[in-house]
Amino acid sequence: MTTLILNRNDVHTGNLILVNAKYPIKSESNIGIISADENHSNILMELGARTAMSHILSDMNCIDEIVLVSGYRSNEEQEQIYAKSLSESGRVFTEKYVALPQCSEHQTGYAIDLGLKKDVIDFIRPNFPYDGICDKFRKRAPKYGFIERYQSGKEAITGIAHEPWHFRFVGYPHSEIMTTKGLSFEEYIEDIKQYPYDGEHLEIIRGKRTIEIFYAPILLYKQIKLNMPENCLYQVSGNNVDGFIITLWRQEE
Repeated sequence: MTTLILNRNDVHTGNLILVNAKYPIKSESNIGIISADENHSNILMELGARTAMSHILSDMNCIDEIVLVSGYRSNEEQEQIYAKSLSESGRVFTEKYVALPQCSEHQTGYAIDLGLKKDVIDFIRPNFPYDGICDKFRKRAPKYGFIERYQSGKEAITGIAHEPWHFRFVGYPHSEIMTTKGLSFEEYIEDIKQYPYDGEHLEIIRGKRTIEIFYAPILLYKQIKLNMPENCLYQVSGNNVDGFIITLWRQEE
């Protein structure tokens, strides 16, 4: 067995951190934030999210049809965008489509707004329809770790209006599970708690690989220790709420 030590502050880091009005971002380290690609040096993304986005656009050969509109934002940038939207579009519009500073997924580096390539693109609400190349991208995105973050019908849960253009990197297979079950990110964070570290884990078979997913609460502890099996790959992410989501990959003989 390998001992995995997790500290309380780590709850606020990782590709599965939930960021919304109830759970604002706690850690805004720029480590791993890089340019999305050579054509968008001013648009930044977290390294893993950027790599996945690059792969899907390249594999679909749609780089000339889909454009990156907005990626990572600093708190200062989010404050400016929020204030500008209030001034130009009013409070009702702003509260529907622009997250409060410290409550925006764009401050994590894991979120990206996409648009259909046009001469003029709306920065706040870029056009990303449910047909053509955009819908092909939307359907393929979960295989690369992305979800459409703000689905129609989930507004009361997410606190944000339906945004067909906003995608969030959560990693595979979480993206596929959320999409298949029709869960918002908020619902998934709660759903995964039924698979605790010391109980039955969620298991998914992919070829010769078994993927296990489980939740480890940290509660009031400063640190927790988990016993992990030898010779397995695993990924750990805080949920920005109350614990960690561990994804373990077993290779069958």
